[in-house]
Amino acid sequence: MIIRKAIPADAKALSEFNQNMALETEAIELIPEVIAAGVKTMIKNPQMGFYLVAERQAEIGASLMVTTEWSDWRNGLFWWIQSVYVKPEYRRQGLYRQLYQHVKDMAEAETGVCGFRLYVEHDNSNAQKTYHSLGMQETGYKLFEELKASTQFCRT
Repeated sequence: MIIRKAIPADAKALSEFNQNMALETEAIELIPEVIAAGVKTMIKNPQMGFYLVAERQAEIGASLMVTTEWSDWRNGLFWWIQSVYVKPEYRRQGLYRQLYQHVKDMAEAETGVCGFRLYVEHDNSNAQKTYHSLGMQETGYKLFEELKASTQFCRT
């Protein structure tokens, strides 16, 4: 597997991965044209973040997205790891570990990055075990959100 940043040609696979991940982890059916536009927007605007893909013989087996959050307490950026997906036939083979290590290596080269964060579904114990095994610590924070009334991302 090679790990690389996503390019526009990867948008279709990344959109499918996001749809699969939402369905598997939250039983949410994303609106295909909305997620496709969102993926393309991220790839075209690197200031928003980036996707990494794990690829073998032109097939993408796994991906994740990284966005940033400024921490005034630390005078640095947290990299948020999001939209993690590993195709079923590639699971339990260390692909996420490789992607995570690549993120860490990239961050080491960036002096302004102070750490990593991610959120995980309360019931996703397999993912939580993986994150713990990589040295991540659970925080004392809960995540809250409020979407604008006009925001549509899934079928209801």
